[in-house]
Amino acid sequence: MLLATLLALGAAVLHAGWNLVAKRAEGDLYMVLWAQFFVGAIYALPLMVAYQVVWGIPWQGYAWAAVSGVVHLPYLWLLAKAYTHGDFSVSYPVARGGGAALAATCGVLFLGDHLSALEVAGIAVVVGGLCVLAYGATGRDLALALAVAGTIGLYTTADAKGARITDSVGYVFASGVATVVTNTAFALITGRRREMGAMLRSNWRRSSVTGLAALVTYGMVLVAVRHAPVGYVTALRESSVVLAAFAGWKLLGEGDHRRRLSAAAVVFAGLLILVTGH
Repeated sequence: MLLATLLALGAAVLHAGWNLVAKRAEGDLYMVLWAQFFVGAIYALPLMVAYQVVWGIPWQGYAWAAVSGVVHLPYLWLLAKAYTHGDFSVSYPVARGGGAALAATCGVLFLGDHLSALEVAGIAVVVGGLCVLAYGATGRDLALALAVAGTIGLYTTADAKGARITDSVGYVFASGVATVVTNTAFALITGRRREMGAMLRSNWRRSSVTGLAALVTYGMVLVAVRHAPVGYVTALRESSVVLAAFAGWKLLGEGDHRRRLSAAAVVFAGLLILVTGH
């Protein structure tokens, strides 16, 4: 359990970091996110092939990776929309916290996870803090963040299933490659070929760093869910919302920081309850 806790907390810091970089980027944010994950897949593909040759990944792992790749298509598209139109200190916490709550529910319903009463209380406090954080957001911004939360809950559940079935780090690489396959196909079908090339040429340095960070971040999460319930890991990872609220205030100049920081503190308190309750 200690390993899962440390991995989830480490993932929280990395995740908030690459999302902040994406939010601050100029241009089409969907293309920014695509380039990031594309470079991440360049890292992941040879590792996936090597892992398959040496140890092998069961076909069920590739099947669940494909499901995850399909869900990551609306995830990236909606995330780009949410960051384009909404404040980072609202969009990020609502999306991540809502996704954690949905993933916890799916983990109990479909993956056989068991949560104690105190863990359920911790998740409820997290959700309550997110509701306070979302107060005052426009209907469109809130709807986009909640839609992102829905995709997060779905792909987290699919990836948790895949990681547990394969019981291998190779699934991390397969999931990353599948995400890029679906999003690259979508970008090509929608006539973005020139934009894709231009984005890679102009942002390859940033994409190299954030792509690696995204791959490592999710790898840490998928290792963690092999050792702890999905709800525990995803909710603990959302300690990143505190960083997001602070970054939105200090780095992006977003207003109403007292309420947003207070709400983030409530979320953090819920996370402490969650950890204590296990």
